[in-house]
Amino acid sequence: MAKVLEGPTTEKPTMLESYERACDLFPDYRVEVVNGRIVVNDVPTGLHNDIVSNLLLQIVAVVAANGWKLWTNIKIFLGPQADRYIPDLTVVPRDPRMRGPDEVQGDVTELVVEVVSPSSVNDDHVVKPREYAKATVSLYLLIDPEQGIAVLFSSPAGGSYQQRVQVALGAPLDLPEPWKLTIDTGLLVDLDDPKTDSPG
Repeated sequence: MAKVLEGPTTEKPTMLESYERACDLFPDYRVEVVNGRIVVNDVPTGLHNDIVSNLLLQIVAVVAANGWKLWTNIKIFLGPQADRYIPDLTVVPRDPRMRGPDEVQGDVTELVVEVVSPSSVNDDHVVKPREYAKATVSLYLLIDPEQGIAVLFSSPAGGSYQQRVQVALGAPLDLPEPWKLTIDTGLLVDLDDPKTDSPG
């Protein structure tokens, strides 16, 4: 379950100071700043990891052919005063532009992927598309096993994504140029599991 931390009321540290403190306090957890809140996420579940693993199997050939890299546990730099996210999977070019050793610039990413957890529904569906678009993250893929859907956000412009394609898990999902790849979303999850049935 995600934890939301609040800074001490007397010292009033900056958000960045509170965030860095949380990172130090919880080194084995995913610490993010989401919509101005510091959120400490638990270690992903087996289902969560299975979805990421199954996606990797489908995209690795295209990633290799383009000379890109597959990164996990990397922070996305969205701007000096903006949120800090750690996607479940990030695809970056061979020599991505960095903001320090553990933050990659959002606008150079080829793809960011979030697998929705019960505690992150609003953040993943509402907050992160808005902030990723502002930072011109080119493609944001959201996979929600509870709702049985995958959503691809693309074409960021004017602070929002101009394209949003949603499919039920089990349906194909096309990634645009330069990917030229169709994801079989049925292979991401066990469709016999009642939690991943396509919505009715």
